[in-house]
Parts: sequence; structure tokens; C-alpha cells
Amino acid sequence: MKTINDYNFKDKKALVRVDFNVPLNDQQEVGDTSRIEGAKPTVDKILRDGGSVILMSHLGRPKGQDHKNSLQHIVKKVSEILGVQVKFVEDSVGEKAQKAAKELQPGEVLLLENLRFHSEEEKGDEDFAKKLAGLADIYVNDAFGTAHRAHASTTIVANYFHEKCLGALLAKEIDSLEKVLGNSEKPVTAVLGGAKVSTKITVIENILDKIDHLIIGGGMTYTFTKAQGGNIGNSLVEEDKQELALEILKKAKEKGVKIHLPIDSVVADNFSEDANTKIVPVDQIPEGWMGLDIGPETVKKYGEVLEKSKTILWNGPMGVFEMQPFAKGTIAIGEHIASATQNNGAFSLVGGGDSVAAVKQFGLEDRVSYVSTGGGAMLEMLEGKSLPGIEALKK
Repeated sequence: MKTINDYNFKDKKALVRVDFNVPLNDQQEVGDTSRIEGAKPTVDKILRDGGSVILMSHLGRPKGQDHKNSLQHIVKKVSEILGVQVKFVEDSVGEKAQKAAKELQPGEVLLLENLRFHSEEEKGDEDFAKKLAGLADIYVNDAFGTAHRAHASTTIVANYFHEKCLGALLAKEIDSLEKVLGNSEKPVTAVLGGAKVSTKITVIENILDKIDHLIIGGGMTYTFTKAQGGNIGNSLVEEDKQELALEILKKAKEKGVKIHLPIDSVVADNFSEDANTKIVPVDQIPEGWMGLDIGPETVKKYGEVLEKSKTILWNGPMGVFEMQPFAKGTIAIGEHIASATQNNGAFSLVGGGDSVAAVKQFGLEDRVSYVSTGGGAMLEMLEGKSLPGIEALKK
């Protein structure tokens, strides 16, 4: 697959699919700019070559034209980050968009209106994709967050371009996942958290051949614990997945993968910030109490594994980190991953909505090797699936 470095964009108009689906506050201001910052290297390269950039993205899940989901709200912030006054057009196809694209000069950037204002975008409509393609000379996909969707702007549009390539961000995402799944330095440790075994089972099955250690945390802990005969009180459990949990333990053993399960838990008598809490062995949680974080002994055990690891994948928090009393486990694991990265030269990849939110919230973002921008897309790659947005660039 070609990347932007394989092309000279001089006098070319590049249609760049970015993921500017950013959070907006009540004043319609951008709450987190990392996705916009992520697109900057691609835009810089095209402008440096003497080309022009037509940016397209979705924002939210609007039903038709919905002003609160207009990309006009982000123009000022995008201009500020890219260091160039971004032009805006109130549609993504049609006469207005065609005129704005035609008048675009080398060195200029144009942002199209929210693609999802047209229902054809999510339907992967051929005619809509063809109209988008008519705006430019070359197609660049730099939106990892939507690469798992076969939408008009992420997949179908590529069929109408002879010249198409990966943007810098998308190339970096693929490269980072390859470092974990393909060319990893051992020992390789995967840290999987989150609520349910069912959402991670395909990931676990796909990565067992590639890892040495699997660290389990979060709500799915208690399905494993109960499956092994432990008492979990009122903790979250998937009753119908206990057999599956035992199967995972068996498969891991057969493949020589060491699975690490919590040994103690921070439990609460209520799912709230001001609940009573105590620390108990993970398999001795009293009735009326629920496990909401990993305990200090578990943190110590997991820390020892992480500090010796050379490649680390982290997907999913260790507890209900949104509540301060149950955030310690997630913070501590993040600290150990950062330490392994900075002090021991490990390569660490963090991905998946909640883990990304946690590393940002606790100031760990700059202390790990790479923070993925696409939760769903990353999970699908970890599951071994091919992503339509990436496959389209191979044709």
C-alpha cells in the first residue's frame, strides 16, 4: 500500500478523509483536539509539496441537516492547529462544493460540511462517492477511527481514484499494530480490561499465538473468578460465559501463555462514589458487595510482569476509573506501562475508548509509545479482521 510519502502533491488537489468526530461542549467548542492534531502531518506534507487539501469528515450521528453537528463549529480550531486559514463550504457534494473545490489554490485547505448530513454516506452509496471523488485528483485516507466502516467516504470513494494512499496517521496506526501483532519484541504482554468477556473473546483468541502474558482486569474478572468456583458477591458477571472463560484458560495453557487474574479486589456496598469500600481476596467477595477495581496485591503482581515486558498492548481499564475511589488500579497499571516504556525501552500501544480516556485523564498520554485514535477499528484489527477502508486502498 502506498502512503503520502510515495507521492508529490504539487498542483494536485487531495481529498483527505479525516476523523474530526470530536467532542463539542455546550458552547460548540472543541473539547479534545487530538484527532485534529493527528491529521496535521498529512496536511503539512501535501501543502509543503505545493498541493491543496479538501478535508472531509463526519461529526456525531445527525439525522439529516442538524446545525449542532455542523463542522462549521470546528473551522476556527482546525485553522489554529493546522496554521492555515481553513475555508468552509456548507455541503459536501453539489454545486457549492464543486465551486469551492474548483477555486481552491495550491497551499489552501477546504473543509466540507458533515458527510452524514447525507444518508448516502453511511449507506456506501456509489453515486455519492462518485460526486465526492469528482472534487479532487488523489484520495488520501487518514481516518483510522472509521476504517472499519464501508461508508462512501472511507471505502467506496477509493474505487474512483487511480491515485490513492494512506495518510501519515493511518500508516502510523497500522505500523503500531504490526509492531504488537507481527514484529514484536518479546516478552509480549496484553492487558485487557473492560466489563465483558464477550466483547473481548475474539481479540483473546486472535492474540493468544502472539503474546506471552495476558493480564485480565475490569468487570470480566468476575466471570473468570466465578467460573473457577470463587464467591463474587454482587459483582458483574456473564453467567452464560463461564464455560468460555474456562476454555480461554485452557487454550492459553496449551499455547504456553501465562494468564494473570486479579488476586484481590476493591469492593463496594453500592455502585457509587461515596459507597463503603474495603479490600478482599477476589474470590471471597461477600454478598451485597461488588468488585469495582483491582486491589494493591494485584497491582504489585501485574506491575512485575509489565516492568519485564518489551511489547505491551493495553485495551480496557482495570476498574470503574470514572469514580475516584476505583481509579487507583487503572492509574497504577498505566504508570507501570509508562515506566516499562520510558525506563526499559518497551513498545506500548494503548487503544480502545476507555483506555484512551484513562491515559488522557491521568496524564499518561506522552509516556506511552502510541495511543490509537480508533477504538472500534483497532479492536477489529486485533480480532484479525480486515478493514474495508484499508482494503480499498490496495485495489
